[in-house]
Amino acid sequence: MTQTTHNYFNQYRGRTLNSLEHWLPKETTFPTRLHQAMRYSALNTGKCVRPTLVYATGKALGVPLEILDSPACAVELIHIYSLIHDDLPCMDDDDLRRGKLTCHIVYDEAVAILAGDALQALAYHILSHSNTLKISAEMRLKMLDNLTLACGSRGLVGGQDVDLNSVNKQLSITELEDMHIHKTGALIRASVMLASYCKESLDTKKAQQLDHYAKCIGLAFQIRDDILDFEGSTTILGKTSGKDSANSKATYTSILGISTAKEKANDLYHESIKSLQDFGEEADELRMIAQFIIERNH
Repeated sequence: MTQTTHNYFNQYRGRTLNSLEHWLPKETTFPTRLHQAMRYSALNTGKCVRPTLVYATGKALGVPLEILDSPACAVELIHIYSLIHDDLPCMDDDDLRRGKLTCHIVYDEAVAILAGDALQALAYHILSHSNTLKISAEMRLKMLDNLTLACGSRGLVGGQDVDLNSVNKQLSITELEDMHIHKTGALIRASVMLASYCKESLDTKKAQQLDHYAKCIGLAFQIRDDILDFEGSTTILGKTSGKDSANSKATYTSILGISTAKEKANDLYHESIKSLQDFGEEADELRMIAQFIIERNH
């Protein structure tokens, strides 16, 4: 990651943390243990890729940052909820997340499930009630509709179901891509589209270009994840490496091989950049995010 890209991520991560602090209940608020679990997971942020996509898309469209704070916070809360549930023993059964013990290890399974549920509900509450989200009621409703679809059976929950039912099964590359378009890609696409709804005069062509960009980087993100699971170490990743292979899960590296998987990620990167050809330097942050996604080491 270049210093410039690092600075952008830090800036937007800081804004996201400020929004999370604003919306999350205090640890002393009843029920305290649940709120402590919510804060434990929500404030243990990573790079905040999805919120950064919200801000970068908004910047490409000339949307003020303060309008983007609420959708950025909402998509991060949805992401965190999904991670809490993914880590549960009945799902991926992980003990580490972002270098710390997972929520169900620190609190317990029941509290972790409830914390995830509450974070998801809070995301929708933010989009419904935020005073800084100065857009029309119609656009606010579009945001809620897009995010709920991205979260449900036609989005990340559906993708997780397919993933769990694919253990010890041989998937085709088409089936694998379809799974990850739902599991990983849906929320990445939602991050870009929520920001686009903040620009009410956006023409259809540019909205479609942004959506295609998001689809490309969503798949590239998952391919890079599979590469890191194959090549990375637990210390650098902040989660258990080699888990997918140990659990006999289909991955891009297991189906395509490591070399072809890297080529595919690179092809998706170039396609994402091509999608932004009608945008000028105002979309440079989106271009940098695409590059970061295929080059990241954790």
